[in-house]
Order: sequence, then C-alpha cells, then structure tokens
Amino acid sequence: MSVYLEIKDLTHRFGGLQALTEINLTLEKGEIQGLIGPNGAGKTTVFNLVSGFYVPTQGDILVEGRRINGLKPHQIAAMKIGRTFQNIRLWSEMTVLDNIRLSQHYRLGYNAADVFFHSPRYKKNEARITGRAEELLEIFGLTGAAREYPRNLPYGIQRRVEIVRALALEPDLLMLDEPAAGLSTSDMSNLIDYIRWIHEKFHLTIWMIEHQMEVIMTLCHNIKVIDFGREIAQGTPDEIRSNPEVIKAYLGDGAI
Repeated sequence: MSVYLEIKDLTHRFGGLQALTEINLTLEKGEIQGLIGPNGAGKTTVFNLVSGFYVPTQGDILVEGRRINGLKPHQIAAMKIGRTFQNIRLWSEMTVLDNIRLSQHYRLGYNAADVFFHSPRYKKNEARITGRAEELLEIFGLTGAAREYPRNLPYGIQRRVEIVRALALEPDLLMLDEPAAGLSTSDMSNLIDYIRWIHEKFHLTIWMIEHQMEVIMTLCHNIKVIDFGREIAQGTPDEIRSNPEVIKAYLGDGAI
C-alpha cells in the first residue's frame, strides 16, 4: 500500500493551552485506522486540523505528498476528503435529499446568472447532483426517508444519513468522528457491518475516532492512541489491547 495521509510533528495551541504536541501519523491507502484516547485527549482536534477547521501551530499535514496546512474546509473537501462529526450536523430544516444534494456544492459547475435564468448548464448540473443523491439513498436503503427532515428520523438513521452525505463527496478518505455515539448495542453491531461494507464497496481509506472499543477492535487494521495531546501507543488491535500505557490511560495507575 502507498501513503495517503501523513502527519508530521503536528502541534496545536489554543492561546496558552497546548492541545497537541508533535503528533506523527501515517495512513496507508485502503486501510481502516483508529484514533483513540480518553476524553479530552485531542482526537477531534486532530480531525479538525486535517479537515481545515483549525490551522496547525506547527507541523505538516500531507495528502498524497501535498501540504494542506491552511486550506479551508471546502478546499479540503474538494480533495475528496469527507468527514462526519461527533455531534450530528445535518441541516435539520432541509430534507434528507437536500442534505445529500448540498454536500456536492463544491462541484456545482454553474454561476448566479445560470441560476437566475435557469440556463441549460444549471438544469444539467442540478439533474446530475439530484440523480447522484437519489442513487446513494437507494444504495443505502434510505429512499423512503428522502423527503423527511432529519429531526424526524431515529438517531441511528440520522447517523447513516450523515455518513451518506460524506460519501456524496466521492471521497478517497472518509473520516468518522465517533460514529457509534448514542447507538444501542444492536445498532452498534449494524454499524460495524455497515462500515465494513462501505469500505469494501467504495474502496475507501477510513480513519475513525471511537470510544466503543468493540467497533475499533473489530474494524481497524492499525490504531493510534493519544493522551493529553501526546502519542502513547500505536499498533494492531491485539498490541493496543495489551499495552500497559493504554491500560493506564483508560483505567488509571491501579490497573497495571
């Protein structure tokens, strides 16, 4: 496999608070990698830096060798990097279909004049975007929810819609921030099958933050562990499961 994402000495400060210190990470094309750690360890900060919501204080973020420090979120999305959020961020006043359509805004291919005059280019691109959204909803068994507002849907379905919205970008890298948060045990089992199926069907690289160890240990090929903004371990699920530093971070000094 070849390297897709590389993080070098990633450090970030919020004012006087040191959130991350010299994080290094390599993500190979086609793998599923986990990023774990106790609450407040800095996991979502890493995701926000990679997806353009923050600019690193120091260090480099490289996507296929290209430095992306300082790019805006929409520019990073246009590089085929899609993500979900720990707290679901669907547009609740739009239908599910429009949520999926809007996620493709970066490649609309028309301007304000095309919209005003309903030009052939506008009509063609709107039809293309709508068709792609409807196709994805059908693939994921969500056609019946297309005209629903996300707020009216069960939590597990909202999670699925958010993943589909990220997939509408046709990403090479899918970043999942706690996809199992708030799910029941049965929904969590379904999520594992769902992510594995997405990985195989769309040939994606997947990078995920998750507190549910069943999800991480079942799906991930490799796992990075951070605590207080620093790396404490990296390895396979079996290596991480038995690592004394990981056990200490999660369970305290008395656990080892």
